[in-house]
Amino acid sequence: MRATKKELTYPLLYLVTDRDLALGRPLLDVIARAVEGGVNIVQVREKSLSTRAFIEEAVAIQKYLKPKGIPLLINDRVDVALAIEADGVHIGQSDMPYPLARKLMGNEAIIGLSVDTYEELLEAEAFDVDYLGIGPVFPTTTKTDHKGFLWGVEGLRWAREHSRHRLIAIGGINEANASAVAKTGVDGIAVVSAIVSAEDPRESAYQLRQALS
Repeated sequence: MRATKKELTYPLLYLVTDRDLALGRPLLDVIARAVEGGVNIVQVREKSLSTRAFIEEAVAIQKYLKPKGIPLLINDRVDVALAIEADGVHIGQSDMPYPLARKLMGNEAIIGLSVDTYEELLEAEAFDVDYLGIGPVFPTTTKTDHKGFLWGVEGLRWAREHSRHRLIAIGGINEANASAVAKTGVDGIAVVSAIVSAEDPRESAYQLRQALS
């Protein structure tokens, strides 16, 4: 069981996995290289695996991350997060409602919530989430369930002015624009393809980490 909530070290360089973008490489290998480059939190996202396969994969990743003190979050699946005693879960607007997720996961779990619009960000002020995932910031092919709205750099500045929460920007962020995103006052950036599809995940993570410093 989790004894205490794992402390997050900001700014976060947040890796969201996608096996389909890993260029045929084992996902754990990509994660390991990314961690070497500076990733300090990992979210495992699986939309097509069976529950058993998802759990087996998450356990293997957890065994690698835990000794390094790097939090493991599960995307959407509160049941999987509970089953493996993950550090937390990330949920979207169409997933389990935050109050119920918190009730099930407990106060020591890290819970992040996606917000796709200004209205959703303001509504989230009522929740004691650990962070808000704001996106997409720029056009992206890895997040297709948004509402056709792009936050952009100015939108992130607005979010920083109107939210009391930690803010993690996601969507279309790469080495070329990460510095501009970081300067808006967000508490970290989350990436998928910028690391998972990189020829050298370690180097890409390192360059993104430098943009945050």
